[in-house]
Amino acid sequence: MTRTIEEINEKINNNEVNVFTINEFKELIKENNAPSFDEVDVVTASTCGVMSGTAAIFNLVASEPGVFKRAKEIYLNDIPANVGPCPNEWLGTVDLILHGTSHSLNDKNYGGGFLLHDLLEGEDISIKVKTIDGDIIESSTSLDEMGKAQLIGTRMAFKNYTAFTNPGDEDITSIFSSTPLKGNYSGITFSGCGELNPLENDPNLNVINEGSKILLNHSEGIVLGEGTRSSTAKPNLMLSADIKKMNSDYIGGFRTGEGPEIYNTVAIPIPVINEDVYHNLLITNEKIPLPVADIKGRHIPLTETTYAEMWDNHSERPHYDKKKCLNCDKCKVEEVCPTKAFKNKDINLRKCFGCGTCIYHCKANAFEMNIGKVDLDIKNANHEIPIYCRQSDILRAKKLSLKLKDMIINKEFLLR
Repeated sequence: MTRTIEEINEKINNNEVNVFTINEFKELIKENNAPSFDEVDVVTASTCGVMSGTAAIFNLVASEPGVFKRAKEIYLNDIPANVGPCPNEWLGTVDLILHGTSHSLNDKNYGGGFLLHDLLEGEDISIKVKTIDGDIIESSTSLDEMGKAQLIGTRMAFKNYTAFTNPGDEDITSIFSSTPLKGNYSGITFSGCGELNPLENDPNLNVINEGSKILLNHSEGIVLGEGTRSSTAKPNLMLSADIKKMNSDYIGGFRTGEGPEIYNTVAIPIPVINEDVYHNLLITNEKIPLPVADIKGRHIPLTETTYAEMWDNHSERPHYDKKKCLNCDKCKVEEVCPTKAFKNKDINLRKCFGCGTCIYHCKANAFEMNIGKVDLDIKNANHEIPIYCRQSDILRAKKLSLKLKDMIINKEFLLR
């Protein structure tokens, strides 16, 4: 049995399309009530997590025309960006590329991901230009004032990730953990939304390919092709979308032991055009392997677990009991919260990532969260290792998946 994308689009226009979010579809599978091929036209798969290969292309006004000939260096909120390639001679405008992983020169906890979130929140940002003549031009701008703002993800939505633990004696700082990962198998950190992830549900890229329409941080975007470091065994995607149409709920900064990173949220419709596509959708977390490696030896797995151990029956957000707060002079949770969701003794659940870091750093145990533990057999010894940091967020992924479903049902999003 087969159907075409054109036939699915016709069903969308006729209000006859059967759409499931990826979470709805997986829950029905677990209830032994999965829709048949005939009962599903589209499944909206999604993922959210730290995605280092993210850059923003901006065109902005730095001064009135005629003030400087060309920019040599440029800084946004003290974060260095790359000028060019267009010289824009004497125009006062600058084309630039800002990397999501770039760090502020004056604030070790602030980087490109936080700046993009601030722009989407409507905040003004500072501009500092060093011209080719050595002059310094300072001004400010906002997202609305920019001529163009485009996000490019060079590698996003990886199908395959690796979890990390630290077998050694010394703490190790890493981009894969919000704070130093303690030794002697004291914790495990991981990425990936498992069964929700688009490429877990279309592992051979049968329907997700160059030109496919997507939602990237709520903005309608496109798959440019396979991403850097993509392979048959470990595919990922290169994506792009208009930043001005994004929603700040889905993109932001994430502080790690090696400085701030950036997270994004991606939702991709999977048109169920044949039986092969349908059967790939039946995968669930217990069937998705997750290698576990030494954080100092990333490419040599120590053992293996599954995404069921990472996600199933675990909390998506912490519960904070403000009455337990000891009002410490220096709040450790506020200091280490990767998304700066905890501030002034209160938690902003809109900014919260559900990473679990808070439960390990509050002296008063004011945070409760079932983040889970995993039993691993490593070198013929059993280790019960608590999950220390989640660098992916299934709550945001589910939310964007639902948004995409609603857009399809409301005829606001047709498939390519």
